[in-house]
Amino acid sequence: MSSFTLKNTALATALLAASIGAQAGAGQIDHKHPHHGHHKTVTVKIIAFNDFHGQLESPGTLRANAASATPVYSVGGADAFAGHIARLKAQNPHSVVVSAGDLIGATPLVSALFHDEPTIEVMNRAGLDFNAVGNHEFDEGKAELQRMQKGGCHPTDTGNSCKGNEVGTGYPFEGADFKFLAANVEDTTTGKTIFPPYAIQKFGKAKVAFIGMTLKDTPSIVTPSGVAGLSFKDEAETVNKLIPKLKRRGVEAIVVLIHQGGTVPVSQAEDTINTCPGNLEGTPLQPIVSALHDEVDLVISGHTHQAYNCQLPNKSGRMIPVTSANSIGRVLSDIDLTINLKSGDVTAVRAHNIIVDRNHPDITPDSEIADIVAKYKALATPIANRVIGEITAAMAHNAANAAGEIALGDVIADAQLAATSPAGFGEAVVAFMNPGGIRSPGFTFESSAAGEGDGKVTYGEAFTVQPFGNSLVTLDLTGEQIHILLEQQFTGCNAGNAPASFNYPAGDTGQGFNRILQVSAGFSYAWSASGPACDKVDPASISINGATIDLAATYRVTVNNFLADGGDKFYVLKLAGNRLGGAQDVDALEDWFNNPAADTDAVKEGVQVAPGEQERILLLP
Repeated sequence: MSSFTLKNTALATALLAASIGAQAGAGQIDHKHPHHGHHKTVTVKIIAFNDFHGQLESPGTLRANAASATPVYSVGGADAFAGHIARLKAQNPHSVVVSAGDLIGATPLVSALFHDEPTIEVMNRAGLDFNAVGNHEFDEGKAELQRMQKGGCHPTDTGNSCKGNEVGTGYPFEGADFKFLAANVEDTTTGKTIFPPYAIQKFGKAKVAFIGMTLKDTPSIVTPSGVAGLSFKDEAETVNKLIPKLKRRGVEAIVVLIHQGGTVPVSQAEDTINTCPGNLEGTPLQPIVSALHDEVDLVISGHTHQAYNCQLPNKSGRMIPVTSANSIGRVLSDIDLTINLKSGDVTAVRAHNIIVDRNHPDITPDSEIADIVAKYKALATPIANRVIGEITAAMAHNAANAAGEIALGDVIADAQLAATSPAGFGEAVVAFMNPGGIRSPGFTFESSAAGEGDGKVTYGEAFTVQPFGNSLVTLDLTGEQIHILLEQQFTGCNAGNAPASFNYPAGDTGQGFNRILQVSAGFSYAWSASGPACDKVDPASISINGATIDLAATYRVTVNNFLADGGDKFYVLKLAGNRLGGAQDVDALEDWFNNPAADTDAVKEGVQVAPGEQERILLLP
């Protein structure tokens, strides 16, 4: 591959036309190598997805039109997912199945209860070849992730591991038949990557390299114990350093699987999953692609749970395809890579995102996978269907008011305060909950298929809302540090403009979007959307149990262990001392529902507080 830059208007026009065609799912030509002429080619089919998150059962429906509120497609489920993969593989003997990360972690109970062994076993049978390690793969730490690759039983939870004899898979746990890839994750002791940085697949005489990348910001969004002893390198720099090595091995076709993505929110429907909103400008992925070496032919991305089909400029200004396939098994990217057999170069790429329609007439759901999932579900059902509480209306996981307050977030914070306020358990006076830890869909009011009844909350539903297994930590913060914590919720505050007391690492850019912490009853404050960076909250508005906060006083504060170690860029919490560990978050929520005193407005109404009642978070102009 030789570097190629645009030198005339006609070629630029051709590239623009190719870009437009690609976003519509049509073919596009790679103009990097016009001098190769007409040689024999081979087309490789790449079947890609991302952020599966152990969603072994169907996650629900998808609309045909973003403007319509009516769902059309029943989507996902591991059996149908495998059926669509089989249909696509049947179209081309030169096929490969790849994932751009978060295959496991933040998973439903049917997978999480068994330490995600079910998802690995299912993906073995669905035909996955390579998985780039995502941030959630580190939820249980490096050693557990390596067990996912190698197999063997869980070292401590033997009761919920190695169920192969009961569900029809291997015993002991078989581990992944596919390869985990992590080019930019190194062991700080050895300096070596914890998994292979890339894999080379041969398709006849053609070679394709797949480089696996984890987002470099993983340490700020994963519990620190999960990434202890690991270093996460810059994504583009890591890819570019590998290019000479791959070329020495005779590889000219290079695909990057990266767990980072575009964050432009789009209503996901059949008519939007092949668009490219805003060309991903201003998103974390765009500058990574713009720094990639011209040898990279295709980027398959993830992390942000969006579906898009883009053409973005690389370091040389050449447009390259960039795809993402939504999340939790709802969409697949069907990509055809055409390779010149004489040169090994990619000459064309066609990418198209497709819906994983359970009722597609040309697929046969995988019966072996369906049977495995059904048996795991039977093992988990008695635990999942246990009723732990009641609500009077639905409580969505993301139903925030203008100030960022979520009723369900209030409930979780209240539960954590209740678990840690008694003497000997922390003596906490306030609890904070990170919104990213509140997962979809929240609590629905209607009874599930289990028949528990309307308004009943089951353990399975609670686990779906809080699937990370985080434990509670009560710690000391001064009033001033609580003020800093609140300021660190907002964009614009970063290492370049914050006082040293904010504890930002050098060069840290702060929040990519406003990340409003959910707060427990008795705590309130006001923030101004127009306020300057690092000064949006008036300390005089911060109140605990009716008293204005004393900036010099020390308060006992509860957060989960992820936040306690500076997760989600709340770095001031790393400075907190006098730490006391507590219950798991989901157990605190169950205990709270069983407490007669658990009777806040949020639970009674299932919605934001009624007009005229005191809100916990106030938004000023």
